[in-house]
Amino acid sequence: MLRHHTIPVTAFQQNCSIVWCDETMEGAVIDPGGDLPMIRAAALRLGVTLKQILLTHAHIDHAGGVATLARELALPIIGPHPEDQIWISALPQQGQMFGLEAAEPFTPTRWLHDGDTVQVGRSVLAVRHCPGHTPGHVVFHSAEARCAFVGDVLFAGSIGRTDLPGGDHATLIASITQRLWPMGDETVFVPGHGPQSTFGRERRSNPYVGGT
Repeated sequence: MLRHHTIPVTAFQQNCSIVWCDETMEGAVIDPGGDLPMIRAAALRLGVTLKQILLTHAHIDHAGGVATLARELALPIIGPHPEDQIWISALPQQGQMFGLEAAEPFTPTRWLHDGDTVQVGRSVLAVRHCPGHTPGHVVFHSAEARCAFVGDVLFAGSIGRTDLPGGDHATLIASITQRLWPMGDETVFVPGHGPQSTFGRERRSNPYVGGT
């Protein structure tokens, strides 16, 4: 069974998640935006052997620590979708924009596309391409654990911003209603920021997509 532990990192309090197979204790880190010593310490405490980095999208609060962590632990970088190359290339400029340390660009070991799967130990994560916040945003879904890692597509009571380059409101709403809702109302999701929720709760009460 897939397990997960979420750690808020950086000044943006971005939800970085360590996910692992409880049979093999092999794991992955999703969106290591920064505070890498904290992430490594959490993996050690959990007894998880990190095997890969999974990336939902390439905004700096999610991707700022990717290149460094990949180099330090010799980890492959999996994701996001190729449409986020523009944001990967702009990581140094993103750092300047937000007054953060410059982040290194990188080349993913494997780009992801809608319908792909990622293996974590003996557990499988399904990949859905969910553009709208960024053009290459992807979401990771574990059907067995009834859990999804949705980055900045959807939040408890809100949705991702669409005013940055490559963002589009109508596209984001379509990603939520066509790609996330079919995962099931009971599915718990870990957003990029803030508390967890379920798709069912957001369908009922989220002011941006409730009732869709």
